[in-house]
Amino acid sequence: MFTPKAMLRGSAVAATLLAAVIGLGAGSAQAGGWPPLQPGAHLYLGTGGSGAVTVVDLDDFGTCHTLATPARSVQVASGSASVVLYSGAGCTDANPWATGSLAQSDLPRPALSYRVVPA
Repeated sequence: MFTPKAMLRGSAVAATLLAAVIGLGAGSAQAGGWPPLQPGAHLYLGTGGSGAVTVVDLDDFGTCHTLATPARSVQVASGSASVVLYSGAGCTDANPWATGSLAQSDLPRPALSYRVVPA
C-alpha cells in the first residue's frame, strides 16, 4: 500500500520530469524537425512528427481506437500513461509496439490502431 508521503514523492518526481521535458521542447527548432514536446500524446501521419496529428486521450485507458489513416510517428510526454500501437485495425497485431511514458519516435511500421495503458 502506498503511503501519502510516497504518493506525494511520486507526484513530485512526475511533475519534475514533465517540467524538464517541456523545457527541452521549448528551445529552438530541433535537429530532426520534430515539433516541440508538449504534455500528452500525439500521433502523426508522417515521420519525424510531420503531417496531420491525432491527439490521444491519455485518460481513456484500455479502449481500442482505430485510425482513419495510419500513424507513422509518435510523441508521448506523460509520466503515467503510454500508448500501445498496432499495425492492424481493431488493435490486432501479433507484435504491437509500446511507447513508454516519454517517447518521440518514428514507428517501426505504420499503426492503424492504438490503446492507452498505464506506464
